[in-house]
Formats: sequence, C-alpha cells, structure tokens
Amino acid sequence: MTERALRLLRQDPRLAELAAFPFAFDLSRTDHVEEVRLASGGPLEAIAGDDSGGTYFVCADGSVLYADSEGSAGVIGDSVDEALEILVGLPGWQDYVRLSPDDDEARILAEIADTEGDFREDCVPDLDAHRAELRAALGFPERSPVQLVARLHAALLRTEPDHLLLNAVEHLAYRRLDPHPRPPLWEQVLTRGRTDLALLRTGDRATWDAVAGSRPRRVAALRAAQYDRRNTDRALLRHLLKHEASASMSDELRLAVVLVGLYGLAEDLPLLRDVHETDYDTWCGLGGLPEEAEQVRAWARSFDDSNYGVDPDDEPESTWLELARGLGLIETARAYLIRELDDTESDATQLTFLGNELGLIGDYTQAIRAQRLYVALQDTEHGRAAARSRLAELERKAVDGAAAES
Repeated sequence: MTERALRLLRQDPRLAELAAFPFAFDLSRTDHVEEVRLASGGPLEAIAGDDSGGTYFVCADGSVLYADSEGSAGVIGDSVDEALEILVGLPGWQDYVRLSPDDDEARILAEIADTEGDFREDCVPDLDAHRAELRAALGFPERSPVQLVARLHAALLRTEPDHLLLNAVEHLAYRRLDPHPRPPLWEQVLTRGRTDLALLRTGDRATWDAVAGSRPRRVAALRAAQYDRRNTDRALLRHLLKHEASASMSDELRLAVVLVGLYGLAEDLPLLRDVHETDYDTWCGLGGLPEEAEQVRAWARSFDDSNYGVDPDDEPESTWLELARGLGLIETARAYLIRELDDTESDATQLTFLGNELGLIGDYTQAIRAQRLYVALQDTEHGRAAARSRLAELERKAVDGAAAES
C-alpha cells in the first residue's frame, strides 16, 4: 500500500518540488548508479533520489533504505512517512548519522544549527518556511531535532541483517552509512538462548518441555547457562541434559554434563553415568568420567577450564553460526559471513571456512565468490584442479537451486 505522504507527493507537483529541493527527495530520480539487490533476496522499489546520486528504496516490510553513490547504505525509516519526516526535519541528515541519543543534546542542536545555517546562507534562505509548508501539507507533527536524530539512529541500527544491500554484479556488500558499533554475532544469537533461559528459570514445566524438546532452543539455552551460571539452575540443567542425551554425542551434551557435574552431588551420578553409557560415541566423548561425586566435580572443573570459558568471544565463530542456522537466523548468519568475506582476500583457510558456511545456508552466489578467490590463491596444478572441482560443484548447486525456485 502506498503511504499517505508519498501519495500526496505524487499527486501534487508543488509538494513534489518542495520535497526535491531543499529536502533532497526527488521523485524523478529513481535510477541508481548501479544495479543492486538485497542479500536476503527481498524486493526493492526505487521511489526517489537526491542530487548526489543517492537513491531511496522501499523494502518488503516498508522500511526505506538509502544508498549513496559511493557504496554506503542504511535504513533511515521504518516507513516512507517516517523517512520523509526525518528528511524534512533534518535537511543535511547525512551529516548526523554519527550522532546518537547518547550524545549531549547541546552538541546535537549545535551541529544541526551549524549545518542549517550553512543551508540558509548558501542556497535556502527560506528553509524554515519551506519546512513548515511541507510538514503541514504532509501532516507531520513538529518533532524536535533531538527526537528525529534518535529515530534516525534507531533506523540505521535496523539495517542488518534483513536490509543488507549488495552490488548485484560483484555481490559485495555496501558499507554502513554510520560508524555505530553493532553487537557481535554471538550476542545476536545468544539473545534467543538468554530469553529461553529466563523462561526456564520461572519453573514452568510446560516451558521446560517446550524448550528442552526443541534442540536449537535447548542448545541455545545451554550456551546461555554457560555464560550466566546460577546455583539455582541445577534442576533445569538436569532436564536439558536428559533431552540432549537423546541427540547422542555433541559439544552441548558435554557442556550439559559439565554444568551438572560442577555441582558435585552424589544424587546426580546415576544420570551422569547413564548419559556416559548411552552409546559408543558418548562413552568416548565423555571419557574419564569418574565414579565418585567429588572426583566428578574435579573432572568437570578441568573440562570447564579447558573447553568452556565465561567469555562468548572465546568461542569459535562456527559455534555461533551453527546455532544461528538451527534457530533459523539465516539472515543474521548471511550478513555476518558476507561482511567477513568482503574483508578476506588472501587467507585460504578462512575462504574455505566462509565458503562452506555460505553453502550450508544455501547462498551459493556468495559461496562461489569465496571459492573463486580461493582458486586464485592456488599455486600448484593439483591445488587448482581440486579448487576448480569444488567451484564446479557449487555452480551446479546454484543452478539446481535456481531451477527449484522457478
């Protein structure tokens, strides 16, 4: 559905002219400087542009994504109306993308006053009158610049993972419009586990069964418990351990055994022994599990110290990528992997890892890009032949995948 403000601009030439100048939202400029696409594969509709070659796109969820002509992009509003409200309220908004609600209000107002002073002096002496006219015609409230900066900041942080923009030919990601830090991959993934761990701690048995019965949720909750340990968690950890044992040997099963074993209680020994003896894999994977409670505690401490730390940054990225896939956070994984690939050119090991992970989420376009970079690094005929064989396999999978979607 076309939003009200955009519909009014398209119907009224006077309003469209005002939006184009001085507010840099020109309905006649819808040709971007290059072909682009979303990494997620969602639709993009170019609705306007500015005089610097930048383009405003509407995404499937209504968000407005701005892409400049220099290879940077970011969401600037969760709707066309919100984006236009920001553009009208903050002409020169691109100068403010580094600002955040944490900045001092006086600093924000001073920067805006400085930029708008230049506007008035150089080319738009009637800036305030133009803004008032367009705001009134589009039905926008008169929000403070500080409020609008906060909205812009929040929108920019929503860009990834769902609105990551790519060059459609080279498949490289556009840079972020702003310099604000983003949470690491582990934090994005672990949020789900922390939520479930909090639910488990309420003691509701239906929640226990729902979380424990879903392996991705169970694993995420165990990882959350690894980094947020409480003496009151023993019962829920036992419950998760019993269910994880049904999946046979896994790193998370070992983690659950360790977390329960750290209590060093004799009453837990039968469960730990049963898990240890589930099958040959668990027998080997939990090798050395002692017979006595105090010895189990020492064994668990040793295993904990050598394998399970208290800092998620110490976990290999493969742990979080596997968990992201299990939880269905495909776009989170994709955005992370593409950013990593863009920064990797001559590390053959990393290229192999990234290519494999991209293949696992079904992004064969990016997996092929990683493999082509890997092929270029091979310095022996045997290495090149093996790398090209893998490349051909990925290309076949890409064709098969495209055929299945059509």
